[in-house]
Amino acid sequence: MHLTYLQAVVIGLIQGLTELFPISSLGHVVLVPAWLGGSWATLVREESSPESPYLAFVVGLHLATAAVLVVYYRREWVRLIGGFFTSIARRRIESADQRLAWLIVIATIPVGIVGLLLEHPFRVLFAKPVAAAIFLTINGGILFLGERYWRRERSSAVPVGPVERNSAVPVGPGSGEGPGAAAAAATADDDGIDLAARRRLAGIPFTSALWIGASQVLALFAGISREGVTMVGGLTRGLNHEDAMRFSFLLSTPVILAAGLLKLPDLAGPLGNGIRGPVVAGSVAAAATSVLAVVFLARYFRTRTLTPFAIYCLAAGLISIIRFSVW
Repeated sequence: MHLTYLQAVVIGLIQGLTELFPISSLGHVVLVPAWLGGSWATLVREESSPESPYLAFVVGLHLATAAVLVVYYRREWVRLIGGFFTSIARRRIESADQRLAWLIVIATIPVGIVGLLLEHPFRVLFAKPVAAAIFLTINGGILFLGERYWRRERSSAVPVGPVERNSAVPVGPGSGEGPGAAAAAATADDDGIDLAARRRLAGIPFTSALWIGASQVLALFAGISREGVTMVGGLTRGLNHEDAMRFSFLLSTPVILAAGLLKLPDLAGPLGNGIRGPVVAGSVAAAATSVLAVVFLARYFRTRTLTPFAIYCLAAGLISIIRFSVW
């Protein structure tokens, strides 16, 4: 495969942005080159091959996005990893950090198992323009329906958020993490982490975490956004948009990181011949747009919804279906 530095940077910019936006990175790294045509379209055709250097390149870019998420949530991850190991050592869950760590572990199990078995064949089978366009349209429908469900539940239910409903979860004696504290105005601890948000996420039932995590399996289809379906899963379990986004990013980090690490041997082997330089350039570009995406979305979802992304996916998907079905 001949992958130029220009192509690598452009694909890296697209991947880094669309991986965190709820609009599917894999769908866009298939559709955008197909729309551009010429040597760009050749990249997409090669992705459908079982031994595709372009596929290895695209998945390898995930490492850059995962690194950005780890750095952005570094204080959170330090506490979660510490909470995970202390809960094992003490054989019980006492704090919000410990419980949230186990929620992430449990939620990652379904996509971890399915991903190991089906990730590569699904990418080869569905990484085609028409298929990606269809699934991008479906992604828009999922976002729209999830948003509509959340609005309906919010308007029909007594104004009690996920904090109060789940506030009975034990998070440590004398910690002051009961209903009153959880519903209080958000304050930050010494690490700058929002205490109220941590309590809200730690109060998610384990069954709900498993449901939200399992939704990531849909992202194996090119055009379905991991962040989008995970956020919808969170909204259907009573989270607000900001908490759903944060939980989505925490859940997706180990999955994205693992996907990238699994492709490193391919890039170090024959599939990486002639493209290792472009891989580095593309990774730098992906990291840059990932930073912009996570900072923007962290502010955006404080007050706004998934609806604009749903409209975009529906429009882009339908136009692409027409384009690649007719010509």
